Amino acid sequence: MTRPALCEPATDFEAGALARYSRHLTLPGVGEEGQRRILNAKVLIIGAGGLGSPIASYLIAAGIGHIGVLDDDSVEISNLQRQIIHRETDIGNPKVHSVARIALEHNSDVKVEAIDQKLSKDNAIELFTDYDLVIDGSDNFATRYLASDAAEITGTPLIWGTLYQFSGQVSVFDPRTGPMLRDLFPEIPDADSVPSCAEGGVFGALCGVVGSVMSTEALKLITGVGETLSGKLWLYDALSASVRTLGFSLDPQRTKVTELGDYQPVACTVEKAVEKPVAQLEVTALQSMLQEQEVLLVDVREGWERDIVAIPGSIHLPLAKVRDEAVHTIPAEAPSVVMVCKTGVRSQQAVEIAAKVLPESCRLYSLAGGTLAWHLQVEGEKISY
Repeated sequence: MTRPALCEPATDFEAGALARYSRHLTLPGVGEEGQRRILNAKVLIIGAGGLGSPIASYLIAAGIGHIGVLDDDSVEISNLQRQIIHRETDIGNPKVHSVARIALEHNSDVKVEAIDQKLSKDNAIELFTDYDLVIDGSDNFATRYLASDAAEITGTPLIWGTLYQFSGQVSVFDPRTGPMLRDLFPEIPDADSVPSCAEGGVFGALCGVVGSVMSTEALKLITGVGETLSGKLWLYDALSASVRTLGFSLDPQRTKVTELGDYQPVACTVEKAVEKPVAQLEVTALQSMLQEQEVLLVDVREGWERDIVAIPGSIHLPLAKVRDEAVHTIPAEAPSVVMVCKTGVRSQQAVEIAAKVLPESCRLYSLAGGTLAWHLQVEGEKISY
């Protein structure tokens, strides 16, 4: 089914570009007019990481006339396993600079606007208004909901994708014709309800699969060829090599978004429905407790993570063993036990498990920000893995 094209065609098509884009020019439904639409398109990419890397690479190759890329992070060595636009020489530099470099090297006719910022309530509406299409390659719930709401308010089509371990999801939220993120998932989940890629991991090549699908949807919207994933959720499982597509529709009971709201992630300090409350402990408080020798510090990460960095004096009890009830090995007489992981997600799970086993007299905490926060605040050095 042919859909109306999102972008008007450019008036000029240089003769020298015929050879570059010849594989598009011969495609039914794309042709010269479709390629001229691509050349005239303005696309904003949120994130220059795992998804943003293949998205930017393919859109630069396709000849998108103007690409904005929004990201306030710098390149770290742990990014290089999957974020293919970055090089070892880019470590420490803004991620958005890598996109500009790739465009210069691969297709110098493409204009890249490198925006070294994060998406916020202050810039979202203005940015979305300036572009024909937005592609969300972010890695957190707050940004995803902010992007969807800004797209709904401005009427800007949004391509959305997520990654987790070995699986990925893609959809198109087109406020002109179909449902949005809040029709699929009405409320922002708790910040710790799903581990991040940093905590849960991600299969490197999966980024290419999901990012390529998102790039394909972008080119379909721009040219008007084919049927998009509007009103559909595309799900890919790399372990089983399976693909499913689920349909969803507008929620007639949902109030249309007319203004941006609050997108702060839910803090991980609320009490859970367990025998003992989950409490967070700040790094400065832990330092004081360690000096007074009033605490047992339990590192629930994997062994290889401790080989990179560990808090001195901590004992090792991986979360998998905590789940297997090895938590009984923690001395019952310990007055305070602080669970620590990388950033504070797994340690909260460990606290919940331990709260059901350890005596009432034992105070349980999860270290806020984890080992990375400790090393940054105590040692003054940022660790990435």
